[in-house]
Amino acid sequence: MPGSVPTARGAVIAVAERAGVTGWQLDAIRLSVSEALTNVVKHAYPARIGHMHLTVRIAGGELWVLIADSGCGIHAGRESEGLGLGLALISQSTDGFSIVERSSGGTELRLVYKLHGSHGPFPRCSARAREVR
Repeated sequence: MPGSVPTARGAVIAVAERAGVTGWQLDAIRLSVSEALTNVVKHAYPARIGHMHLTVRIAGGELWVLIADSGCGIHAGRESEGLGLGLALISQSTDGFSIVERSSGGTELRLVYKLHGSHGPFPRCSARAREVR
């Protein structure tokens, strides 16, 4: 559901802010996470309502954002207008980006951001994995 995007994005941003992320990097995270979440809402479940799973972790000076669904996967075909610019934008806004087919069905987007800061090591913080409807 479209209303789940701001809630999920807010959870990611809260973790990033607790880790000391600010400025241009926080904006890049906000933008790319919004694009990834919106892709799930628009494309993962064309004929039904489904779940989106969000995991956010800080590990080794990096912010990891995993966004998974159990939907139909990412593809361009006759019923699609193409993959659009969203995935390219995500790729340009992250330090690492991959799309993985889940063995249980659906897709997982993995977004990685190297944390830049002048305050020394970043604290360990994360958001618990949760379902967003």
